[in-house]
Amino acid sequence: MIREFTKPETATLDEESQSALVARMRAGDDTAFDELVRLAGGRMLAVARRLMAGHESDAEDAVQDAFVNAFKNLDRFDGRAQLTTWLHRITVNACLMKLRSRRRRPERSIEDLLPRFQPDGHQYEPAGPWDPKAESELEREETRALIRQQIGQLPESYRIVLTLRDIEGLATEETAELLGESTNAVKTRLHRARQALKTLLDPHFGGGGTR
Repeated sequence: MIREFTKPETATLDEESQSALVARMRAGDDTAFDELVRLAGGRMLAVARRLMAGHESDAEDAVQDAFVNAFKNLDRFDGRAQLTTWLHRITVNACLMKLRSRRRRPERSIEDLLPRFQPDGHQYEPAGPWDPKAESELEREETRALIRQQIGQLPESYRIVLTLRDIEGLATEETAELLGESTNAVKTRLHRARQALKTLLDPHFGGGGTR
């Protein structure tokens, strides 16, 4: 569900057009590279903005790095995937590198956002069911903005896993590879991130249980 309300439009090329564009770039045609930027620049910037959590200059730098890296490594593109899919992976990598390089700031503990349970297994502050209209509300742009804002409240390591899996649509194994983590660690972190996000969203969708 999360992926659907944050999913941007994705430009695609048919196989013939993609092959022609790649051939032109490999031949040093600058206009072909400009076409790639026009085709995928907005999509990649949206990806970077989500991963960089609103740090616009960092997002723009990551996208620029991604396009430069793609241009330098065109010989590694084998054409089996869409060019934009290949570029997406490079953009994600550029964002992760930038996140690792910047000074880490103190962040909220994930424990503050997880459900708390009594010794008998019952939840201390059980959240009620979401309002039946919540699903339709997810389609509204202002609601999408709210959810993106709440995702940004998650501790960085959890936010990144949730973004890669539920928004960018990467497989668990690919997410683990990118982050240098085990698949079990990614699964655990994703589960906790989803729980925490629900806690943040409950007050807005009639779930109650605010802290």
